[in-house]
Formats: sequence, structure tokens, C-alpha cells
Amino acid sequence: MTYLDYSATTPVDEEVLKSFVEVSRKYIGNPNSLHKLGVEANNLIKAATKQIADLLQVKEQEIIYTSGSSESNNMAIKGIALKYQNRGKHIITTEFEHSSIYGPLSYLQKLGFKVDFVKCDDKGIVDLKDLEKLLTDETILVSVCAVNSEIGIVQPLDKIAKIVKKHPKCFFHVDMTQCLGKIKINLDDIDLASFSAHKIYGLKGIGLLYKKEKITLEPLIHGGKSTTIYRSGTPATALIVSFAKAMRLILNNIDDNYQYVTKLNEQLKNGLTKYQDVFINSNEYCIPHVLNISVVGIKPETMLHALEKYDIYISTQTACSTGTISKSVYALTKDENKAIASMRISLSHLTKEEEINYFLDKFALCYKELK
Repeated sequence: MTYLDYSATTPVDEEVLKSFVEVSRKYIGNPNSLHKLGVEANNLIKAATKQIADLLQVKEQEIIYTSGSSESNNMAIKGIALKYQNRGKHIITTEFEHSSIYGPLSYLQKLGFKVDFVKCDDKGIVDLKDLEKLLTDETILVSVCAVNSEIGIVQPLDKIAKIVKKHPKCFFHVDMTQCLGKIKINLDDIDLASFSAHKIYGLKGIGLLYKKEKITLEPLIHGGKSTTIYRSGTPATALIVSFAKAMRLILNNIDDNYQYVTKLNEQLKNGLTKYQDVFINSNEYCIPHVLNISVVGIKPETMLHALEKYDIYISTQTACSTGTISKSVYALTKDENKAIASMRISLSHLTKEEEINYFLDKFALCYKELK
């Protein structure tokens, strides 16, 4: 199998899975229980939370466990909007966000909130001057993804944060799902950030929302005790511990992994640029882990299934997208044909050079057959 869809989800690391199984078997108590088994489970969660906090260089009480980034994004956006709506009802975002950003924003618009989309340049980078123009005394939230999931565009978070900080009533939320473990992050000037374990070789069903200590939120789920007052429900001990393990492992060799994936990305681009109807949408501002291409004249689903016959797996748009056109690719290229024909190839430090060669060989056969 040649798996080239790591941005959708990653295979579980054996060490992470081992941690999950061991904790599931040995720590059976509800962490909220007062008896010995509950206390043991609770202490294990506290130890894992300290590890995660140290890795992210934040406070332990600033971590809220969720089921994944979609919940984290919803919690951040709805939580801020509903808690601070007395300050204003204006939110700013971009045209390069995940659907779990647009979903809650659409919901809030029905409640009377105004949503503006900041302009981006021809590389997909936020126009800082336009952001300054859009910010008003009514703006309570700016939400920008660190790395676009379809194309891989990296936003200048430090520059955006400086502009947002000029407005004390406004909070800055960042969807960091696609950047954890790939590029170095700094949460100093960020108010809220979303993460998910299954993007870093952890298990599905566990994520977290980082929230600065002094910020309060309106919870999505009410009732029941948990690790914080912001997310009710029985804490998932084994998932939390395995998340900490996954984070430790992926952050260990981040620089070496980045250089290796960059090499694979170049190998891939060199092999695809020889085709007249293949266009590379990812640019120099993108992480090497994502290569978005458009094969004009061939339906993405048709190419995807053609490659699947050779046990090769890529993606059309993001795994959570709906519709036939890529909003992100259209926002970048302003070309409907490219947006309709876009596909995403996503790489990992686990990807082998021979897998890239195999993909390019079979892509050539599929391209010739389908054209």
C-alpha cells in the first residue's frame, strides 16, 4: 500500500497504541471517582496533562480535552461569541479555513453575528492592511488557521497576532491541526488553539483546545464533572495518555523530519511538472507535507479511484469537505477549472522515496488512460 493521505489522518504509532492498551487495562476507574481506582486514573491524567503543557509551553489549566479539532474549533468560536457577545458581534476569518470553522460561524450568523473574510494575497497569505481595516471595537474574535489543510499555506501568525493585540476586546483563535509536529509553534500571542491527536500518529477521538487562563468560555456541553469546567463528560484516561505519548514522539525529530519531507516534496513536484494539464497549486509559502495539484480535464474522483486500483491513496479536497469545488483552491487561483480538478497528496516522514517513484509511475499510466 502507498498511503499519501496523511493530512486526512495518520496511522497510529505502535508506541502510542501500546500506551493506550496498557492504560485501558490497568486504569479502569472513572477519574471522577473518589475511590483508589479513580484517584489513580486522575493522577495519570494530571501527569499526561503536565507533559503536554510542558511540550506546548503553556499552563496545565489552559488545556481543555475534546474529541478532536472539530469540537475544539466549535468550542473556541461558539464559546467566545456567546460569552462575550455583550462586547460586540463581529468575527473575522479567511477563505482558507476548515469546514469546522465555517460551520459554527454560519450558526452564529443566524444569531445575529457578522462575519467578515479578510483579503489574502495571490499566495494565500492574509493581507495585514485589510485585517487592520476590518478590525473594529465590535470585533471579538479573529480565527485563522496556521496551516491550510488542502494547499498547505502557512500564515504569519506572529504578524497577525500583533495587529489583533491592538484591540484588547478581541481574541485570536488559531486552528493548529495541520501544523503540530510539522513546524515549530509558539502560543505566546495566541489566545486559543485547536489540536487533534489523529494528525500526529495518535488515536482518533481525542484532541484539545488551548485557552489562555484568564479567558472564559460558554461551554458546548453542560452538566457532569470533568478535567475542566468547560467540557463535561467522563475524562478518557487512555486517550489522554496516548495523546501525550504521540506529542512527545512527533516533536522529538521535527527538524530532521521536515528536511526529509521537503526532499520528497521536490521529488514529487519534479515528476508532476512535466504534464501539460497538471498544475501545482501549493507554493513556496506552503509546508512540504502537502502538495495540491489540479489535473484539468480529469475528475478528481476518477483519478483517485484509478490510483486506488494500484493500492495508492490520495485525497480530493479535505476529508471533511463537501461539494464538488475546492473553496481553498478557488480562493487562491480564482480559476474554477483548477478548483474543480484539485487533488491533495500529503506526505509524512514515514513516506519512502520508492513510494513516490511508485506513485509517479502509476500516475503516468492513469493520466495516459484517462486523458
